[in-house]
Amino acid sequence: MTLFTPLVLPNGSTLPNRIAKAAMEENMADADHAPSEHLMRLYQAWAEGGAGLLISGNVMVDSRAMTGPGGVVLEDDEQLARFERWARIGRAKGAQFWLQINHPGRQMQSNLGQPTWAPSAVALELGNLSKRFATPQEMTPAVIQDVIEHFTRTAQLGEQAGFTGVEIHAAHGYLLSQFLSPLTNQRNDQWGGSLENRARLLLEIVKAVRAVVSPGFAVAVKLNSADFQRGGFSAEDAQQVVRLLNGLNVDLVELSGGSYEAPAMQGQARDGRTLAREAYFLEFAREIRAVASMPVMVTGGIRRAPVAQQVLDSGIEMVGIGTALAIDPNLPRDWQLGLGSAPQLPPITWNNKVLASLANMAVVKYQLHQLSQGRDSQPGVSPLWALVTQQVKDLFRTRQYRRRMERRQAR
Repeated sequence: MTLFTPLVLPNGSTLPNRIAKAAMEENMADADHAPSEHLMRLYQAWAEGGAGLLISGNVMVDSRAMTGPGGVVLEDDEQLARFERWARIGRAKGAQFWLQINHPGRQMQSNLGQPTWAPSAVALELGNLSKRFATPQEMTPAVIQDVIEHFTRTAQLGEQAGFTGVEIHAAHGYLLSQFLSPLTNQRNDQWGGSLENRARLLLEIVKAVRAVVSPGFAVAVKLNSADFQRGGFSAEDAQQVVRLLNGLNVDLVELSGGSYEAPAMQGQARDGRTLAREAYFLEFAREIRAVASMPVMVTGGIRRAPVAQQVLDSGIEMVGIGTALAIDPNLPRDWQLGLGSAPQLPPITWNNKVLASLANMAVVKYQLHQLSQGRDSQPGVSPLWALVTQQVKDLFRTRQYRRRMERRQAR
């Protein structure tokens, strides 16, 4: 099996190769939270680059719950024509194109002006940056049901628009990940306590989505291999959740890790068993592979073809690549031609790990912005410049978002 061997998913559809463009936070929506022209151009570059699967950055299921002010939202059919065009662009060269659908829970900045909901009223701990996030309200049963319906509606609209699947985001400390972790889920009802109860929201969403989409439409789950916090969601928990997913017609599980509080997805808080600078979560993925009935994908730091092949040789079916494809969208095509491309960002070694994490995300977004304008990436950009530039953009987009939400509420 090579990187360019097709993969037949449980639903019977085929991915043309084993390389996936993993989700990254693009924040390139237009003023209506639909895909912008810049976002279209970015995905055209990835489609032409040769990956067999494109997974979008966060597509929010509810405009009141955003991971960032420039995020794409799919909650009704008002902008469906824009999504249809986005789907056509992503699929133009034969790749499958899935929407990563998400709800931030407590990981939503308070300056967006919306109520923050989470399984329990547990605030984020980010040092001096903690004040940017409100202490969340504990979700009522009615709010939980509303979230299930929003995920289901977004998946249904995604299929209607021409996407070939959805990936339900239950990693990186967002809402479904918050339900899975005993640190953030301190409920004593049917949605908390035992792991089976903490996993209930994810399982109910998977079942609800599967019930409204066609059999050939992919339903995938992004799961933390662990959240790297003492007393939190563990590798053993991840294995048990995958066992619970086995009977629900899930087409793929993507393994990542970490959260805003412990950004392991950036390689800064990996488990001691995973020492390589690439394929951060491979050790965990092997353990998941042993219990999973569906294909497994591992994402985190992969940038060289031999490492990607090593992932496949270990029994993992798919290789997810993020940052390297933000630098070089043609990486899969280069590898198929035998070129030894291995794009990399210079490490950020600031003492403040939270700021370093924000700067790393800003540098990646800077590359995406360059590609979206038809320009070459600039991996050597100053992290401080990228961070400041991103903060200024976010301030503008935050004001824009608040004005839009005020107009909606005034209708």
